[in-house]
Amino acid sequence: MASLPPPYQTHLPLSPDPGEKPLNYEPQLPLVPIHIVTRASQLPAEFLEPSAERQLVIGFDCEGVDLCRHGTLCIMQLAFPDAIYLVDAIQGGAMLIQACKPALESSYITKVIHDCKRDSEALYFQFGIKLNNVVDTQIAYSLIEEQEGRKRLLDDYISFVGLLADPRYCGISYLEKEEVRFLLRQDPNFWTYRPLSEQMVRAAADDVRFLLYIYYKMMEKLNQQSLWYLAVRGALYCRCFCINDNNFADWPPLPPIPDNLIVDGNAPEEEILSVLDVPPGKMGRVIGRRGASILSIKESCNAEILIGGDKGPPDKVFIIGPVKQVRKAEAMLRGKMMDVYY
Repeated sequence: MASLPPPYQTHLPLSPDPGEKPLNYEPQLPLVPIHIVTRASQLPAEFLEPSAERQLVIGFDCEGVDLCRHGTLCIMQLAFPDAIYLVDAIQGGAMLIQACKPALESSYITKVIHDCKRDSEALYFQFGIKLNNVVDTQIAYSLIEEQEGRKRLLDDYISFVGLLADPRYCGISYLEKEEVRFLLRQDPNFWTYRPLSEQMVRAAADDVRFLLYIYYKMMEKLNQQSLWYLAVRGALYCRCFCINDNNFADWPPLPPIPDNLIVDGNAPEEEILSVLDVPPGKMGRVIGRRGASILSIKESCNAEILIGGDKGPPDKVFIIGPVKQVRKAEAMLRGKMMDVYY
């Protein structure tokens, strides 16, 4: 189990005054410089040239307009222990993002991110980048809850604001996130404007500032089996909306089952991603009135079932989970598409 390195150790407050209302403590992270990057030469060499000898763990996120295959990637945030880099895709262009491709695809650099699916989709379709070796804190949170005997409600995924507020991982409020969301609703092009305002810089940096701290806290809790599930599901979530014609043959292989999880020939069941095509006009039957049909399938199968929604793709259902549960979900979904089940 990983322990917190010195920069991420928490300093708890001294005993409060008698009768004082206890407050959530904030991790005392060092104030690190924030660099706006428009040229690859402004990034650390160990990031641009990944190597087995200099393996890294970084916080990672993306901001943009309608971030998906068709949207616009505007900023890519990289959090190192000693600095935060805001990679400006608007000013630096495709050449700057392509310079980051070896790092984003490298198994030597761990990218800690919260909900990687749409970021991965944008990188893949806009820049041909196959995001690899992620630790998705949304997945890690669910695994820890399951490991500790707490069952997650269907479609109840922890938000980043909720994760930051959880005292087990950070215990801070993130009120500015709601302010930025409000601004985005008012003006979806918020992240395209240059020069970056102080609020934009602060909001972008705050989305990755605590990720490494949370990562080390989570690594202390996850057991070996959960760590393997975390790696596999992270890889599958990166692929999820990145549909191609070769069944992801050109993507990095999924992490194998570690030998220490194979006991007397028994091993955890393999997990897979299945992409199910929905014929024109049938998606309503899959979802059902007020979501009743797809909810019933989710209740029956121990698998994640995802639909593209407004961002698309509109004609596919994505299923992630153990092979048997995925096949069960496929059969039930196909049944919903048939007239007899309507």
